[in-house]
Amino acid sequence: MFLDRETFSTVLSSAPLVSIDLVVSNSDGEVLLGQRVNRPAKGYWFVPGGRILKNETLSQAFERLTKEELGRSYPISDASLLGPYDHLYEDCVFGEHISTHYVAIAYTIEVANLATLPDKQHNSYQWLSPDKILQLNNVHENTKAYFR
Repeated sequence: MFLDRETFSTVLSSAPLVSIDLVVSNSDGEVLLGQRVNRPAKGYWFVPGGRILKNETLSQAFERLTKEELGRSYPISDASLLGPYDHLYEDCVFGEHISTHYVAIAYTIEVANLATLPDKQHNSYQWLSPDKILQLNNVHENTKAYFR
């Protein structure tokens, strides 16, 4: 269930959000990053992912998020759990007046081919090696944490 702006602002001010991050790799060992168009982390390169919705199981959220973020639905059984991570931001989707705290559950998944990627959360994409990800200043620290 998606929340209206007022309700979501109250949640952001009061509680952490639970999300799934998708550490998507190809057969060459490169990882998919998208450049974020929305706060938090706007302008940074980041792995795809998103919030888990109320009354949505991990499996349901994984399938929905892979469809929304990768253009194709994958079952959670195709992925491996990397672990939970805290993502703390000084801003939120609505601006700088509210901080955001995510508990991101990261999963790794290897994909063969992604044709057209959605542009709702990211305006461009690139495949990078983990070493390159750690070297670049415009890759967000929360994404780099997956490779340390």
